[in-house]
Amino acid sequence: MEASERRRLRREAAEYYRGHLVPERMEDALNALFPLHPEDLYGELANYFSKFSKAPVICKLVGRKVLDGLGQPTLEVEIYCTVKNYEKRICSTVMTTHSQIPENALPETIEADEKERNDSVHTAVEWVSESLNTMLRDLDPTDQCQADKMLGEYFANKVEEKQEIERQEKEKKEEEEAAKVTTSPASCRSAATPKQKKGRKPGKKVSEEVNPLPPAEPAEPVLCGSLAIGGTSLAIAKAGATISRVPLYLHTALLKHNQESPKEITLPLPMITVLNCEKNSPTKLKLVKEVMLIPPVELSLQQGIERVQEIQKEMTRKVESPAKTPGSRAESRKGKAQKALPPSSKRISHLGCLTTGYDSLEQLLLQVQTACNNIGLQLGTDMYLALNCAAHELMDYEKGKYEILTGTFKSPDEMVAMYVEMINNFPFIIALIDPLRKEDREQWSSICRALGSKCFLIAEDAATHISKLKTDQNINIAMCSGVVLKYINQTKVSDLIELTGILDGQRHISILGSPDRESSDESLVDLAVGLGARFLKLGGLSRGERVAKYNRLLAIEEELAANGALRKAKLEFVDFAEESQPGQLPDVLPAPEQD
Repeated sequence: MEASERRRLRREAAEYYRGHLVPERMEDALNALFPLHPEDLYGELANYFSKFSKAPVICKLVGRKVLDGLGQPTLEVEIYCTVKNYEKRICSTVMTTHSQIPENALPETIEADEKERNDSVHTAVEWVSESLNTMLRDLDPTDQCQADKMLGEYFANKVEEKQEIERQEKEKKEEEEAAKVTTSPASCRSAATPKQKKGRKPGKKVSEEVNPLPPAEPAEPVLCGSLAIGGTSLAIAKAGATISRVPLYLHTALLKHNQESPKEITLPLPMITVLNCEKNSPTKLKLVKEVMLIPPVELSLQQGIERVQEIQKEMTRKVESPAKTPGSRAESRKGKAQKALPPSSKRISHLGCLTTGYDSLEQLLLQVQTACNNIGLQLGTDMYLALNCAAHELMDYEKGKYEILTGTFKSPDEMVAMYVEMINNFPFIIALIDPLRKEDREQWSSICRALGSKCFLIAEDAATHISKLKTDQNINIAMCSGVVLKYINQTKVSDLIELTGILDGQRHISILGSPDRESSDESLVDLAVGLGARFLKLGGLSRGERVAKYNRLLAIEEELAANGALRKAKLEFVDFAEESQPGQLPDVLPAPEQD
């Protein structure tokens, strides 16, 4: 009985292995490897047979609450795949977050934002570890399109659930109020009183019609837990790159170009922040939030960063020198000199650069110009400037004007004239970010037609949410040279691929930007390279979470140069003066041919 059982097992084993072509493939492997006499024979056999193994699939997602670069909670998504019958950790990603709270926010506003942030991270961890873990199990991590489609549908369902809950709560509240009104006539009369007070407001609006100011658009609502969507999409992209054994930037480029590998890749030019001018500082200038340096395209990234470091050191020396003047009189007044400096003048901001303030734009630009001249460099030739104006933070809605200096106000039209004069006087400024609010569309059109041929006019906070930007296959923003895209909340990798494709076809440039609350995850750099972004806005050359990204960009430059695949960048402005219809977007051009 035992002998017959063994014979039966041998027959079944032989049929099983023949059915999977094991004998033939084993013979092929042995024949192929024998002439090579590999030092690690079993390692080569493993490599040979690995190509016949099943493709890895996702087996587990883990959501985890971690800390970002500012010590604030954020989401980490970890992906495990079944690889050759074993569960294996493939990668993880840490999400960055963007705060819409202004610098001068009230303490209770900041506290409410922190609570909302904690709740969102907690919900995101639950989504990843429970719902998304089940939904995405057995999915091929290289199928980014399918993964993002499923994530998009999941998010849409969550939005509908929230809207339904809000609708029910609203109906319940209305029913309760109606019941109070019917049972208490006195309350009905008292409720009518505030309505008469509210009726006075239209009287004010009549006076505003003389010089109407478009009201601020409400902030885009952020669904609690939305970090889970962006984090999972990015983690799947990283897993797909790891499984495919290619860097994330190449994996992203292949996704964008339908798996056709580009022969050459252009690195985005870095916008390196060297000064953070706090708008609530005791100094007068409010017009500028960030001062950024852009190295010339002739330099390698390594050379450009080294040049920026030299300028930054000289600027830091100039800022701190008043308190360090040698001599007995200077020493005796040392404490007084230090007190005279702005309290933030020696602090490194969360953007990774020096924080200071100025009393005028000319004072600021002169300091940068002097720092360059002191080390033998000339602005406009050896280095260029970009200014982030963050105009949405300047508007005084009572006056209907922007406060560019303490006590100095300008209308939207006056702002356009001011910027034209600024660029004419300081032609080394080649980019303005958020020079106006997004609501001032007419003035965006004016400034683009006036300055578009000599300066990039870029929308960052002046652009709407990524989900809104994709509406009707058009760019639903005011006329501008380009848009700063941030990978936050429910943004998916497929969203960025689609949106940069639209921007490419409409003469807009793409700028990938680092949010205020950054993490040590370097994926943003790979995304920018793979998507073909023109600029990369990462902040300054301090703080580990920001320096890590510059180091990643340097490593990509070295890798592309070694492979002969590095293409030089170009600075080309868009001339909007040819626009026939004021306020409209540039004519849609056919998408550029891919290599």
